[in-house]
Amino acid sequence: MSIFFNYNGKIYPEHTPVISPDNRSLRYGDGLFETMKVVNGKIILKELHFERLFSGMALLQFQAPPNFTQDFLEDQVLQLCKKNGHFETARIRLMIFRGNGGLYDAENTDPNYIIQGWSIDNDKLLNSNGLVIDIYNDARKSCDKFSNIKTNNFLPYVMAALYAKENKLNDCILLNTNERICDSTLANIFFIKDDVIYTPPLNEGCIAGVVRRWMIQNLQPSFAVIEKPFFAEELLRADEIFLTNSIFDMKWVKHFGNTSFTFDKIKDIYKYVVHNIY
Repeated sequence: MSIFFNYNGKIYPEHTPVISPDNRSLRYGDGLFETMKVVNGKIILKELHFERLFSGMALLQFQAPPNFTQDFLEDQVLQLCKKNGHFETARIRLMIFRGNGGLYDAENTDPNYIIQGWSIDNDKLLNSNGLVIDIYNDARKSCDKFSNIKTNNFLPYVMAALYAKENKLNDCILLNTNERICDSTLANIFFIKDDVIYTPPLNEGCIAGVVRRWMIQNLQPSFAVIEKPFFAEELLRADEIFLTNSIFDMKWVKHFGNTSFTFDKIKDIYKYVVHNIY
């Protein structure tokens, strides 16, 4: 079956060339993106996704026309799912970018967009094999006001992902400029110690993950959650470690470096998350 994508409201077969060499996203990474999961015609946690998207667009000084709304984009996403025959579960990538122009002379600040979709499984099961992860030491994430956005320049994550693949790891953790734990190439990171769940605060430079935000807002009082900065040494002393993102929800970590972990409490958290999100 052919796969299609949406470029500024028009549907094209995949591999159709639509971007100019002068495109600012191609040249400078000028833009941001959102990764969402659609299940049975419903965008999971859509309010949080679109709030993050429009907040990021405002921070990057996009000037959206009046019709460029959550309802409009949601309709565009679901139309593409229908066109591609993704009636059960799909991963959606919505990319916003500024269009053509040089570094100082953008043609305008209107948002251009591309929407892509891929069919995925939705078994709602915690990973049976724990992840094997480690730290990527060749990059550091800044802790500025742009660090929480999923920008179109993802270079530190790209290089960390290449390192993970070369070293037969499932994922890699990035540190921030303070040498503390930030996030991974795919997800936000949490650890459990003495029945308390910990995760880095946003001012540590991590991506403002949608599932991360949902968990902080909704796990309590069933589970205690604390945002705090921490170094790798504290993560190594954790009882359990897990990662979160919008596609796989949660995955537990079996090995971080040379240290092994279990997932006894994570099982209960996962059941709670799946029951309440879906």
